[in-house]
Amino acid sequence: MIKLIKSTFYKEKDTKRKLSAFINKTKQLSFGKECNKFEHSFAKWQGRSHAILVNSGSSANLAVVQSLLNLNLVKKGDLVGFSSITWSTNVMPLIQLGLKPISIDIELDTLNVSSKNLLRVLKKSNLKLLFITNLLGFCDDLDKIAEICKKKNIILVEDNCEALGSMYKGKKLGNYGLASTFSFYVGHHLSTIEGGAICSDNTELSKMLKIVRAHGWDRNLTTTEQGNLRQSHNVSTSFYSRYTFYDLGYNLRPTEIQGYIGNLQLRHLDKIVNIRNTNYDRLASKLYRLTDKYHPIKSHHLDILSNFAFPLICKNNTIRKKVINSCNNKIEIRPIVGGNIIEQPFFKKYVTSPHVTLPNATIVNNLGLYIPNNPELSEREVNQMINIFV
Repeated sequence: MIKLIKSTFYKEKDTKRKLSAFINKTKQLSFGKECNKFEHSFAKWQGRSHAILVNSGSSANLAVVQSLLNLNLVKKGDLVGFSSITWSTNVMPLIQLGLKPISIDIELDTLNVSSKNLLRVLKKSNLKLLFITNLLGFCDDLDKIAEICKKKNIILVEDNCEALGSMYKGKKLGNYGLASTFSFYVGHHLSTIEGGAICSDNTELSKMLKIVRAHGWDRNLTTTEQGNLRQSHNVSTSFYSRYTFYDLGYNLRPTEIQGYIGNLQLRHLDKIVNIRNTNYDRLASKLYRLTDKYHPIKSHHLDILSNFAFPLICKNNTIRKKVINSCNNKIEIRPIVGGNIIEQPFFKKYVTSPHVTLPNATIVNNLGLYIPNNPELSEREVNQMINIFV
């Protein structure tokens, strides 16, 4: 069977050997120099000023929403737009922290929110925050979306967990908003087994993210930042400062194991991105021509498509059933992420909102699936998938 994920890490044997040696010799496995090194290196790779490493991509989403609340950039009760096709833990922090989620339909040919659909929602809803998902490595007209958000004073945050390395109009996805979140879970572009990060150019937000990550205390701030914070709260002695909690937070800290693995995997990231882009091009050139079977997804507007997995949106349920049956014991497949989130049980339980029509999200939910695109696919396996789906 062609698996969605072949290995825990890229170059797994070498990574495990080096990780074993690291664990045996290191004196500290809690947050330390390897995590700090990864934060610096990943921020540089992404092209951002700051990267804050956390224990998962879901924690990254939670941390950024909590930090925006702590900084009074958003308030409880504010309306927050989100991509209708996304992952559960993009929306759950909004509900958990007292914000009001507003679903925005996607475009069928990009699987992502467009400026047109955003403007349609803004006619009815005064959004304070847009939490957009760069689904499966794609985006729509993200530059226009960013312009609208800037003009209307809407904070833009990108979930870039499935688009690490994708580039649009000369800029990496994840660099269009105030902040962006990333996942380093097994099977994502870069694996630290579990792990995630938030990137931003905003120093105050980055400082708050470090506070939120670690119980609300100042342990991971610079000496100057600690001094200023302690002085403003009249914390005069180092005895009490170690257990002073300045704002709402959690324990979202990663370990040195995650930091070390991340540093090893970063060496391969450019190659991983290029392979995913190449795999996508080969699959798309054959399968998206079959317009009687599948809705084509466009990617010509992207400079680089670091495709997380290859999507197929079938034209009808008969085709979808046939495709699923053809994959049995041959190819591992999944639904398109979390599908139409407003149809998920948790959303129906906790969100009471007027009925909204999301026609494209409904099509993707009912007729979509994705197939493997990982950097260890062989040429034979790519051809095998093409032969099965044509």
